[in-house]
Amino acid sequence: MPSIQYTVLVTGAARRIGACIAETLHLRGCKVFLHYHQSSDEVRELAEKLNQIRPDSAVIVQADLGEADQIERLVEHVRVGTGQLDLLVNNASRFFPTTLGTTTHVQWDDLMDSNLRGPFFLTQALLPELATAGGSVVNILDVHAVRPASQHAVYCMAKAGLQMMTLAMAKDLGPQIRVNGVAPGAILWPEQDCSSDYQQNILNKTVMGRAGRPEDIASAVAYLGLDAPYVTGQVLAVDGGRSLNI
Repeated sequence: MPSIQYTVLVTGAARRIGACIAETLHLRGCKVFLHYHQSSDEVRELAEKLNQIRPDSAVIVQADLGEADQIERLVEHVRVGTGQLDLLVNNASRFFPTTLGTTTHVQWDDLMDSNLRGPFFLTQALLPELATAGGSVVNILDVHAVRPASQHAVYCMAKAGLQMMTLAMAKDLGPQIRVNGVAPGAILWPEQDCSSDYQQNILNKTVMGRAGRPEDIASAVAYLGLDAPYVTGQVLAVDGGRSLNI
């Protein structure tokens, strides 16, 4: 088992793609800060699993990324636990439809806070630690950041903002800090009702003809975050060719 080489923070690390990213980076020898908002049971189970593999290599941190004071508390936890941060993965996200004409301020704030505002202010707060390490940021985007999905206007707008944030920060923070993005296609289906017809329609428009796996996203994050010292300001679509047919 490799010794700890890097320190990373993964937001939304308790479940689904975030958990897979955290496990993949842990296997690469990283000490992992596992951020969660509400999924306390899942994140504790993941931390226990990782710490059994390598003691004191996974730390749980809780925060609502829509609240400025909680972001600062999260940052302070990371700052006390390590003097530097090699990689920040902004993965935490909320996803649900919004219908034009009935979208509420609460829905707007929820989607913008989790997908754009939180990642921006968290990254900004961690700039000293990232700069010390010569570290990098990987933002988890969406193929629909550039091509809208029906009935998801606010979500798509938030992800489009996160994509522009990726490019703007790469320009402003280089050469000390690299910033890149990964744009998944059909990897895991939404947890809300998702009909088989809907799924098949998506797959019919995917060049590879199948859904991807969380590991596909995690390996792309590891590449951009740890293995690509001359890559910044890039968005890697990991979508099986889905974006060719949107």
